[in-house]
Amino acid sequence: MGLKGLKKGEKFYFIGIGGVSMSGLAYFLIKNGYQVQGSDLFGGEQVEKLRMLGVDIAVGEAVDLTRVCGADTVVYTDAISQENKELNCALFLNKRVYSRMDFLRLLCEEFSHVIAVAGSHGKTTCTAMCAHILKSAKVGFSAHIGGEDSEMGNFFFEGVDYLVTEACEYKKNLLKLVPETAILLNIDCDHMECYDGEEDLKNTFYAFCRSAKTAIVCLDDERSKGVENAVTFSILDKTADYRASHLSSERERYAFTVYEYGRKVCRVRLKTVGRCNVYNALAAFAAMRSYGFSAEEIKRGLESFRAVKRRFEEIGTIFGATAVCDYAHHPKEILSSIATAKRICAGKLFVVFQPHTFSRTKALMEEFVSALRGVERLMIYKTYPARERFNLEGDGKTLAERIGNCLYSESVVSLSAWLKRTVKETDCVLFLGAGDIYFLAQYLAKGVKNQKK
Repeated sequence: MGLKGLKKGEKFYFIGIGGVSMSGLAYFLIKNGYQVQGSDLFGGEQVEKLRMLGVDIAVGEAVDLTRVCGADTVVYTDAISQENKELNCALFLNKRVYSRMDFLRLLCEEFSHVIAVAGSHGKTTCTAMCAHILKSAKVGFSAHIGGEDSEMGNFFFEGVDYLVTEACEYKKNLLKLVPETAILLNIDCDHMECYDGEEDLKNTFYAFCRSAKTAIVCLDDERSKGVENAVTFSILDKTADYRASHLSSERERYAFTVYEYGRKVCRVRLKTVGRCNVYNALAAFAAMRSYGFSAEEIKRGLESFRAVKRRFEEIGTIFGATAVCDYAHHPKEILSSIATAKRICAGKLFVVFQPHTFSRTKALMEEFVSALRGVERLMIYKTYPARERFNLEGDGKTLAERIGNCLYSESVVSLSAWLKRTVKETDCVLFLGAGDIYFLAQYLAKGVKNQKK
């Protein structure tokens, strides 16, 4: 098997290879006999995993353009600047150059069936759930997941009959995919610097759904439900094609009964935490039924799914208190995560939130303030800038000042000191954000001085 127009053994160079999605593409190439090299500004877990497979990766700002010169094809992440020296070298030398999503579209052509999951929230979890269903059904499939599934990681390869992947809305990238089945979980205002208002955002998601043979859409999401000729799912709307009913939960792990076109099908018990995952599971159920998989195969797959890293993940204890990390970086996600934590925390809840990008924080400042103002024990950690330059209007310190009655920190030392003097063993510390707050929390949970004296 080979990608169209590319020969076995060709050399690929990835700019920004450490990203979860980028490294997933690299894994696919390695599995299929291609040579991979790359660079990454920050390094991290995915870089180390690839290095263990023998991938040569340069980390940091210094670049050796001879590495790009030796490549046949260059793939770059949208997070880099268009002034990036490696990218411009590749363009100057007339290399085959693909953005991450352009290359993903090329990769999709290798598969008989492509399922792409879109939405402002829940994409990674729903994608992982679909992967577990396909594994349960014992078909040849691959999964390209925007996070770390506890069993499959961020990439799983077991054949080319099916591919399940994520369709990212950043820079309207989801329009570069033409899936056979499109799942739309929800539409919320995010990455608005890439859109000409809310209507443009909504129309982009709708266009993505129209590009597919089958669209699976949530009726409970106000912005999404206008997609025409879609297969629908819902918890609240009894007219939906697929409905979750008779919800119950034990420590926020939900069970529900699935109704398919008004007929009771089966009862599913999820192992992952949060009511939002009922929607993710129901969307995956509807998508997999469209391919003829049995309700039992789907139920078995959903119930085998345990978690994705950073999605309400319990990572240990910090000074005796339970530490939980959640990827929530949008006001709506924050509200959902805090509500879940309150329902399962025996003692007091402490929240540490790290804003992700200055542009998002600036654009959604009022929503962030509203979501966080009611948190009694809150610390805002310095903004994770990702690809952006400092902007005072979207800075974490500005957010903390707007919220009032909360703390602000720019160092793990002050964060640790606050927790050490305040938390007790029955308490819970909830770390929220899509930046490096996860690794800081892990550091504190594993620290040798992680005990009160």
